[in-house]
Amino acid sequence: MKSIKVGMIGCGYWGPKLARNFHEMSDAELSWVSDLRLDRLKQIREVYPNVRVTQNYLDVLASDIDAVVIATPVSSHYPLAIESLKAGKHILVEKPLAATVATAKEIAETADTLGLVAMVGHTFQYNSAVNKVRDLVKQGDLGRVYYINSTRVNLGLFQPDINVIWDLAPHDISIMLHILGTDPLKVRAYGNVYVQRDRKIHDVAFVSLFFPEEVLVNLHVSWLDPVKIRKITVVGSQKMLVYDDIADDKVMLFDKGVEMLPTSDSVETYHLSYRNGHEHVVPYEWREPLRVECEAFLNWIKYGQPSPSNAWVGVRVVQVLEAAQKSLLNGGNVEVI
Repeated sequence: MKSIKVGMIGCGYWGPKLARNFHEMSDAELSWVSDLRLDRLKQIREVYPNVRVTQNYLDVLASDIDAVVIATPVSSHYPLAIESLKAGKHILVEKPLAATVATAKEIAETADTLGLVAMVGHTFQYNSAVNKVRDLVKQGDLGRVYYINSTRVNLGLFQPDINVIWDLAPHDISIMLHILGTDPLKVRAYGNVYVQRDRKIHDVAFVSLFFPEEVLVNLHVSWLDPVKIRKITVVGSQKMLVYDDIADDKVMLFDKGVEMLPTSDSVETYHLSYRNGHEHVVPYEWREPLRVECEAFLNWIKYGQPSPSNAWVGVRVVQVLEAAQKSLLNGGNVEVI
């Protein structure tokens, strides 16, 4: 089958990484790149001299490309995605899919109606370490999952148009949906604005997700922490697990736990049994997640193999984000998703 011709709209922070991957793949041809800034287009031409560049994204849509990668600010995802689909192009949209549930659903429905691929860049669904965590949870190695704590903090990058929940939490929300295999029922969020006070853009937030079977997930996201942390702790009834995306040993399994003894039926006989067993590194085969994501996009187009981060998964993530935003602005009240 012929190479898939790919065009890109947006070449800021994440765009060059996507451009590199599609340029390096044998079954893809990076043909067009569009951005409003001439300096970014100049860099693209210097690295990829055969790629056509333009400040007008309509040039990309009018070309003979097969697919469009959209890596622009969130507010532009919806109009660009709809225009691309109506131009007959498959789309890969960076996270989150759209700024509202209604517009995210319209993107997914339009793609289905036109028979085109619509995929979201939830890169952690293609991360080998995250998939190992999912496998351990699914296989029951941890027993019943009690709760999960996730920390995604660093100093910056501050966004001018979206708050820290919409910027950082899509990663963790997509991870939770992926490893738990279900959606949260309710959400509660609270945080504060410290830096961009004139714009009222929250730079720190705490989000609690309430999943079925009493699984509690807590997310801490911030642009104001001195140390970059990307860590998820999963606590189960039998074992516990830590996934640290920055560490060399990314997945650690702990044979630790606590349980109440059967004889603990009164104050006098109340006893707990603590288990402090071994801990070990969980092995897995590593590949660059973004490359795997790009391959999944091409395989869906070429062979009809649906991606795990299809547009409807993107809708589910936006549903959680929208409910969290509502809670954030109403004093941290619990919102039903």
